[in-house]
Amino acid sequence: MKHSTRRAIALAGAAAAAAALLVGCSSTPASTGKATTKAGLTPVKIQLQWAVQAQFAGYVEAVKQGYYKDEGLDVTLVPAGGDIVPQTQLANGAVDYAIAWAPKALASREQGAAITDVAQIFQRSGTLQISFKSNDITSVKDLKGKTVGSWGGGNEFEPYAAMTKSGLDPAKDVTIVQQGFDMNAFLDGDIKAAQAMTYNELAQVLESTNPKTGKLYTLDDLNILDWSDLGFGMYQDGLWADSNKLKNDKAYQKQTTKVIEATLKGWVYARDHIDQTAADVVAAGSQLGLSHQTWQTNEVDKLIWPSPDGVGKIDTKTWDQTVDIALHTKNGSGATVITAKPDSDAYTNTYVDEALADLKKQGVDVTGEDFKPETVTLQPGGK
Repeated sequence: MKHSTRRAIALAGAAAAAAALLVGCSSTPASTGKATTKAGLTPVKIQLQWAVQAQFAGYVEAVKQGYYKDEGLDVTLVPAGGDIVPQTQLANGAVDYAIAWAPKALASREQGAAITDVAQIFQRSGTLQISFKSNDITSVKDLKGKTVGSWGGGNEFEPYAAMTKSGLDPAKDVTIVQQGFDMNAFLDGDIKAAQAMTYNELAQVLESTNPKTGKLYTLDDLNILDWSDLGFGMYQDGLWADSNKLKNDKAYQKQTTKVIEATLKGWVYARDHIDQTAADVVAAGSQLGLSHQTWQTNEVDKLIWPSPDGVGKIDTKTWDQTVDIALHTKNGSGATVITAKPDSDAYTNTYVDEALADLKKQGVDVTGEDFKPETVTLQPGGK
């Protein structure tokens, strides 16, 4: 079976499962911060950015371990996929909070979405450009003349910024190919340098069989351009809230601190219990296998920990870098992510600071200074 057929079947199953799944028990509309369930809990909906997977492990664990309930919240995690845009769901009032990449959320904000980043969970970008060593791509300049995969849709600005800074014109010096959210074209040789997240698409390659050896591919088979390490990383998964409610609704303000506090505890649990977390994610509905989710949990933890200023805290330097790339880097059609600097309401550390202060009083390790990732062995197909 070709790589494309096998992976397409897997992704189709994941998308179907995501469409049907709600993690949690609430089926009410987005809350006003005042309604309660029969158990006296406030119903809250959090929109995921994609199907249930370990990318959202902290939220899954906050539900499973009862951290949201401890805060008086009945949280439902709403999977995305297809045409669902998390920040639009939030802006339209369909959910109370949404997980979104900062550049995409800023673009929506510029178009009128009243949303605010209240907790920046991922402290580092997880986007890579990977190639087989036989293609001899060891620097950004080596992309010249190559077929380069890009997901588009706002995911392309890190590599475009890197190529531009290196003196390459993405419109002329490389051949940009629309890449699916899999590694089919890369594995089949149609794309020489493919986009990959550390926690997902890279694993898809490493759990695939090298036809030349009959064994799984390894990192030794690849050259990797890490956009974060090269200075072009942009803020990715953050927790976004309703800007207007943050200004006018005291109940929503208090709720936001509670949501963040429970979420951060979930991420601490995911950091300290990688194997159990992977199993919990699979049980929560992920259609990707246990070894894939264990890899994903481990890699996502690397994007979060250590967090010297406290998990979820928005760093001004990284925020400014994200805004600078979003404002000045042009994609293949000549467009930038945003056309003007976002105003001061685009993010706030107010609520995450409150949550961190309370967690520190509880003795929770919110910096993860001693965090050490594990070595995960992938199985064929991510089983």
